Amino acid sequence: MDIPRIFTVSESAHRIHNPITPDKLATLGAALRMEAGARVLDLGSGSGEMLCTWARDHGIGGTGIDMSPLFTAQAQRRAVALGVADRVTFVHGDAAGHVADAPVDVAACVGATWIGGGVAGTVALLERSLRAGGLILIGEPFWRRLPPSEAVAKGCLAGAIADFLLLPDLLAAFGRLGFDVVEMVLADQDGWDRYEAAKWLTMRRWLDAHPDDAFAPEVRATLTAEPVRYATFTREYLGWGVFALMRR
Repeated sequence: MDIPRIFTVSESAHRIHNPITPDKLATLGAALRMEAGARVLDLGSGSGEMLCTWARDHGIGGTGIDMSPLFTAQAQRRAVALGVADRVTFVHGDAAGHVADAPVDVAACVGATWIGGGVAGTVALLERSLRAGGLILIGEPFWRRLPPSEAVAKGCLAGAIADFLLLPDLLAAFGRLGFDVVEMVLADQDGWDRYEAAKWLTMRRWLDAHPDDAFAPEVRATLTAEPVRYATFTREYLGWGVFALMRR
C-alpha cells in the first residue's frame, strides 16, 4: 500500500504535505483552544507535523493514519525528535473507512478528502470517530476566482471547474451538511510557493542522485513542466484552507 511514486519523490523532504506553512499550522492549533490531553485523529497524516507539533505545543495526544510508508516513517521519527512519541502514534494504512476505537475530541482530514469520496463523505466518516461536541477539521481547496475555462481548471490539476467551489459556496456547503463553521485558517500564495516550489529542488537532487533510475524520465518531465504550470494556473486560481466544524 503506497501513494503514487511521484509524490514520494517530490515531497520526500516536506514536513507538511499541503500549502499551509508552519506558522499557519501553529495558528490553527492555537485557534482550536484544545486542552491538554485532548485526543486527535488525523486521517491522511502525512509526515505527522500537525500531530507532533500540537502534541509538543498543546499537550494533545492522538493517532495518524497514512498510506505512505515513507511519510509514516518520517512521522514516527518526527515524534521521537520532538519528544512526543509517548503521546502520538502513526500507522501505515488506508484511512478510508477508518474509525477510532474510542471517540476523539478532534477528527481531522487535512488535504485528503478523497478518502471519503469528497467533502461530504469525509465529514460523515470523521463524525463516526467524534465525541459529542467535538471538532471536525477539513482541509480542502477552493477557487480563489472561477477559472474561465475547463482547460484552466485542468491546469490547476482539477478534473473540472465543478470539482471545487468558491470560498463562500464551500462555507455554505458545510452549513447544508448540518455544521457550523467555527474556525478557518487559509493558505496564501506564500504557502502555495513553499509547498510547490520545495518539490522542484527535491526532484532535481533526486535526478542528480538517480540518473539511471527507470522512473527518472517521469521525474524529469514533471520538474520541467511544473514551475510554469504552477505559476500560470494553481498560484492564480486555487485557494486552500482548513475549516473547523461543529455539528449544529
